[in-house]
Amino acid sequence: MKGLFKNCWTIPNLLSFIRILIVPVFAYFYIKGELLLAIIMLAISGLSDLFDGKIARRFNQVSELGKLLDPVADKLTQITLAVLLYMSFAQTQDEMLKAFSWVFLVFIGKEAFMVVFSVFMLILNLRPCAAEIFGKLSTFAFYFIMIVIVAFGPEIGWLKDVFQLPPVLMMILVVVSAILTIVALVSYVPDTLRQFKEKFGKK
Repeated sequence: MKGLFKNCWTIPNLLSFIRILIVPVFAYFYIKGELLLAIIMLAISGLSDLFDGKIARRFNQVSELGKLLDPVADKLTQITLAVLLYMSFAQTQDEMLKAFSWVFLVFIGKEAFMVVFSVFMLILNLRPCAAEIFGKLSTFAFYFIMIVIVAFGPEIGWLKDVFQLPPVLMMILVVVSAILTIVALVSYVPDTLRQFKEKFGKK
């Protein structure tokens, strides 16, 4: 916690904080069936996620608080979206979509595991690993695919009457995103093991 709030008043941190505030707003609009507004909230969240890291590096505004806020915002957004889509597809009349809804639990499980394990690492005075290329790729894919599903998903999409994503194509996209999520999780293993080895290896 030492130095957590040093140089914390930055644009990237503000963007991360806005992303956290967007989560309940997005959930409210989605549950109320205001899907256009939900999509707009999700798009704003995704764009701010894209730019906050770039701004931090470009203008030397990287901070310890930012390293905490950014993954918190990501995890809250992804868990909320996965839960809402799981509930939506679990309640559809299409038995195939209902059976497929369990795939969204992969995202929930991965993020929940990372939250618990990150807390465990902090307790041990270790630093949870920052997102690398696979983490960033999986996050981008998740945002893009979920926005497409909210907009055009079978039975639940905002524009399903104009164009409905074929169920099989939607399933393929979700599975691809789930695979990228698992790959991203595995990519954190080497650095995590290195930290444990450095801290406890000699003991």
